[in-house]
Amino acid sequence: MAIQERRERQRAERHQRIVEAARAIAEAEGWAAVTTRRLAERIEYSQPVLYGHFPGGKEAISSAVALQGFGELADRLGAGVAAAPDPAAGLVAMAEAYLRFAEENAAVYEAMFTMPSELTFAAPETPPALQAGFQVLRDTLGAATGETDLAVRTELAWSTLHGLATLTAARRVRPEDARTRLDLLVAQWQATHT
Repeated sequence: MAIQERRERQRAERHQRIVEAARAIAEAEGWAAVTTRRLAERIEYSQPVLYGHFPGGKEAISSAVALQGFGELADRLGAGVAAAPDPAAGLVAMAEAYLRFAEENAAVYEAMFTMPSELTFAAPETPPALQAGFQVLRDTLGAATGETDLAVRTELAWSTLHGLATLTAARRVRPEDARTRLDLLVAQWQATHT
């Protein structure tokens, strides 16, 4: 049993090294620079070892990076909300955490939302890491607004944050108005909808 456990641990460690290497290359040079050859050189394993971990190749690797990113995003959103003194401040903290994550992790954010992916969204088989961030947003909206039927509203809030993050990264909005945009967005979320 100890040999099998050791092999599983080593396999998990190799898997994580591949994900970390892909993420590092993508953050430094963009996803076009992430190739199986480059990853194999970086982690000092052969390309067949990479394909043994990720039979789907680059798409599977970027999906693994995205999955890790969703977990990190959920943690950041939750930490922002937990540090807020009240539900209204929680909305602001959650939105700020989301936008900061997107800015600080551009390649991971790209893998999460714009690259082809093996991940399934908005379905029963959606991985827990993908559901966690959505749940933080939903719970935070519910606490600040008192509403309970929040599925579509949460999707719309997420879409708005994603749009802001994407437009900001592309420099399509004025950076000096970032605070005003955020304040208006939070005010809209808190407005009563009938």
